[in-house]
Order: sequence, then structure tokens, then C-alpha cells
Amino acid sequence: MKRSAFTMLELVFVIIVVGILAVLAMPDFRSNQLQQAAEQIAAHIRYTQHLALVDDKYDTNDALWWQERWQIWFPYFTPAGGERIYYYEVFSDKNHLGNSNSDEEAIDPLTKESIGNGSATVATLSDSSTVNLTKRYGINGVGGNCIAGGAYKPIAFDSLGRPYQDVYSGVYSNSLPQTGCSIYLQHKSDGNATITIRPETGYVSVSYN
Repeated sequence: MKRSAFTMLELVFVIIVVGILAVLAMPDFRSNQLQQAAEQIAAHIRYTQHLALVDDKYDTNDALWWQERWQIWFPYFTPAGGERIYYYEVFSDKNHLGNSNSDEEAIDPLTKESIGNGSATVATLSDSSTVNLTKRYGINGVGGNCIAGGAYKPIAFDSLGRPYQDVYSGVYSNSLPQTGCSIYLQHKSDGNATITIRPETGYVSVSYN
């Protein structure tokens, strides 16, 4: 009985063709800084949620245990004579001081870099840091109802992956968002992006306009 099969050369050719098609089909984020920033933030929000799922902070001996839940926030600072610098941090506030110290910040599993400024001081951030939205990606505006009330209002997740806002208020246990929560990014030339965190599920999506 005659059997037909691929030769090694034909198999290699098919793999090369499939690889080329895959590369052509992939979106090119390198030329669009807004997309780079938005997709990176969305990924780090999902990572914050993942950390909360695997690291339950509930502690009956700590009356403020919920402040240690994994959270992401969007601080900014304005250097003397310079433009406002926007960035973000992922951390667990272990000492309940309302900011992130270097030992409280999450480590990016891909880059092995701290997802933050590596300090409790707001104005300590290198221009090349991946979380430096202004210097690295050209973001010149960050807003939205996820951070209503100030740039320092964090978004935290519980052990079920549900999003919370304002983890430092006295009504934290009742602060589950009842509607969608959004973060707006403005770029100098690439337009605007909206990152939405859904209530209850914490599902994250990105849109552009």
C-alpha cells in the first residue's frame, strides 16, 4: 500500500509560512505609545487581581486588614519647572501608611522589575521605568471615575477578584463599585484610551477613541 506523507522540507516550509502569517496578523504596538501604555496597564490590573486571588489578606487579629489587599493606584508629581509626571504602582500596604514602600510593591514576573517607583517618596522615578507613563509613553493625562477624588485613590481586589475603591475609608466593606469603573489615558498625539474594570467580576477591557 502506498502511503503519502509530508517531507521534512515541506513541513519546514509550512511552519515558516504559518510563522510569517502570524507575525503579519499581530497588531504592532511599537508605533503607538498609547496602545503600549493602555495594554500594559490592563495587564498589570489583571496581575493585581491575580495577586489578590492567591494572597488572601483576611486577618482577624488586624482591624485594618483590608488595607493590605493588593491594589493599583495612579499617583503623579510635578518636578520643579517641569511637566506633570503620571505613573502607577501595584502594592500591598503592609504598614497601613497609605503609600507604597519598596518592599510592598509587586514584581513584574516578566521583567523582574518593581511595579512602582521603588520608594515611599512620590517624586522618585526614573525616566526609563516601565510605569512612568509620561516619560516612557508620552501620556499627558490620567483620569476617570476609578480614581475619582484624587489621583491617590487606589483600586483594590479581594480574594474573589472583585474590585473595591477607596480602601482607606470607613465604609470600605460596602465600597464595591455598582457601575463600571474607568481609567482615561490621554496621549500627546495618539489620542485617548479607556480602561474599564467591570463591577463584581473585575473584568478588564480597553477601548480607543
